[in-house]
Amino acid sequence: MTKAAGRRSRSLLGWWGLVAAAVFLAANAHMLYVAIDSDPGCAAHLKETGSAPGQYRAAKSSC
Repeated sequence: MTKAAGRRSRSLLGWWGLVAAAVFLAANAHMLYVAIDSDPGCAAHLKETGSAPGQYRAAKSSC
């Protein structure tokens, strides 16, 4: 491998690294935006404690 080919492959690898880092940062920024912006509203849940095992209610209902 010549010096020019070696530099070119390192440069190409560097660009792919930058692209991967940009995609990673953009995905995390989008996930943070969606987490902050979303409002699920009221979810269906039991209002009173259930009598059967495994029936839970919301700890603090906002509905």
